[in-house]
Amino acid sequence: MYVIPNSLRDRISVFILVISSILTFGELSGQDFHYSQFYNAPVTVNPALTGIFNGDERIMGSLRDQWRPVPIPWFNFSLSYDRKIYPKKSKKGFFGAGAFFNYDVAGDSKLQLANINLAGSYTRVLNHRNLLTIGALLGYASRGFNPDDLTWDRYWDPNTFTVDPSSGSGESFNYERFGFLESSLGLNYRWQKSSRTKLDLGIGGFHLITPKARFYENESQQLPVRLSLYGIYSRKLTDKLDLQLDGLYQKQNAYNEWLVGGYLNFYLNQNRGKEFEFRVGVGYRTRQAIYPKLGIEFKNLFIAASYDIYFDDFSQEHGGGGPEIHVRYLIRHVKPLGKFKVCPIF
Repeated sequence: MYVIPNSLRDRISVFILVISSILTFGELSGQDFHYSQFYNAPVTVNPALTGIFNGDERIMGSLRDQWRPVPIPWFNFSLSYDRKIYPKKSKKGFFGAGAFFNYDVAGDSKLQLANINLAGSYTRVLNHRNLLTIGALLGYASRGFNPDDLTWDRYWDPNTFTVDPSSGSGESFNYERFGFLESSLGLNYRWQKSSRTKLDLGIGGFHLITPKARFYENESQQLPVRLSLYGIYSRKLTDKLDLQLDGLYQKQNAYNEWLVGGYLNFYLNQNRGKEFEFRVGVGYRTRQAIYPKLGIEFKNLFIAASYDIYFDDFSQEHGGGGPEIHVRYLIRHVKPLGKFKVCPIF
């Protein structure tokens, strides 16, 4: 009787897990990157969040590293810059503009997604507490893989218990990389009582052009639309303490995901030029996962970290989840005396 070695069994288990995840998305090319701390990578859920922050310019970096203990890790990286643009003659709104780069790689085949996007938004000030923003994103994306590091069943020789890549895989692909146009629209509503008590509700749609996404010439797969719905509520509890509650629902083809969480924000120093804040919280995402999270903010620099912890049987046996880190730097310009600033508490 032929017995499969333990190492090979582990790889088969991992492979089954990957295939199950792919089928959940509906197609291989339909999987989008996502962050547990979605509010720290806002344009990944809604282009209408471009320029929506308390400052004039913003630089952000994010990374997520999952499933490092098993042979098929996922790695996501994002880098972005956006800013506000104030009209000279109008006091009823302002614009936002930015550029965003995202990179995703997964598995032994180094399945990659890289895209660079330009985004813009316009915020209409309805009154001193209510604002409405519409945003759009347009970019170019490239998806590809490297078959050289893949191991196929034809490589395995059950007589010698060895793997021989020279035997050939018997597989061929019309494309190992393809490109497509990225497109997105979104809407965000902001209610704010102050800079610390506010509510954001929004909806974003991605891949609206539904581009072709295929590795074989005779296939007609299209990248399915991804929809995101979210809410972010912040409330000032005391002079030195805030509460934030956040939730996100995303749907892409057969795949859907919920995230809910919150944190407490402690203002340890509020003196001008010495501002220091500490944040601690926890979140929950579908597929039996929680993610404790921490953050610190010193003047204009903010750093946040979380770690996904899964409770399914596979993760408990093999290890899973992983860290997520976000860095943000704000630039605030000194306004000349007498210059009007739209919505100063935004």
